[in-house]
Amino acid sequence: MALKSKLLLIILDGVPYRNWRRLFGNLEGWVQSGDARVWTMRSVLPSTSACCYASIHTGVSPQVHGIRSNEERFRVGQPDLFSEITGAGGKTGAVTHSYWSEFFNRYPFDLVRDMEYDEPGGPITHGRFHTMTGYNARNQMTPSDVDLFATLTMLTERFAIDYGILHTCTLDSMGHRFGHDCHEMDHACYAMDGMLAAFLPRWLDSGYEVIVTADHGQTDRGHHGGREDLQQDFALYYFGAAKGPKEEVLLDQLQLAPSILKRLGVKAPATMKAKAFLG
Repeated sequence: MALKSKLLLIILDGVPYRNWRRLFGNLEGWVQSGDARVWTMRSVLPSTSACCYASIHTGVSPQVHGIRSNEERFRVGQPDLFSEITGAGGKTGAVTHSYWSEFFNRYPFDLVRDMEYDEPGGPITHGRFHTMTGYNARNQMTPSDVDLFATLTMLTERFAIDYGILHTCTLDSMGHRFGHDCHEMDHACYAMDGMLAAFLPRWLDSGYEVIVTADHGQTDRGHHGGREDLQQDFALYYFGAAKGPKEEVLLDQLQLAPSILKRLGVKAPATMKAKAFLG
């Protein structure tokens, strides 16, 4: 079954709104030229990574899906983007941290079995994952983002996926290590923006709509999890033909999943109660 459109979701973990708008010159250049639109989106609470991952794909709050910390992990029970898209006949791909595989395919993550899989009968049709095992403030254990962008591109060109997600923790890890107001973070955002810019036109030329955003923000002390604009708010950039609200409208993270399904022409399940922001 052919879906109405195809879309890639790029999640750059842990980038506050302020740093998006001042340090991502390529993304801002596309907004300035009219090729992209940008809004502010606010994360769920707690504004903790795993909680946000589960909410991004299910459209329900942590209090509903049950992932309330990074340590609380299991196969989420609510309908999610992967299950709904594959159920509608689409093909999905994920180039992400292993948590996404645990939440939306199977738990626990098996390093050998689950690092890479191609499973036409599963919710994630094509999965390529990393674990960041051994991560701490002195050793980020993050893959090169060029490698991740190239892997997602491979999934689009080799398998013609309809929906793909890429998630990288590089900037979140840099933020925890250095904070978000420093030379190191200025350069990290600049480098990420340049790496992304090398691949984004190729995805657009292949017919994909693209959303680039974060899971949550982060403070100048490198913290998130609580209720504060710096911890919760981030930018969302959209490359596509759909109409959306005015730029000053604050988006709710729970609107992301139903919006993606609407763009693909897949009916949102009853559990996704937030209103889609893309026409």
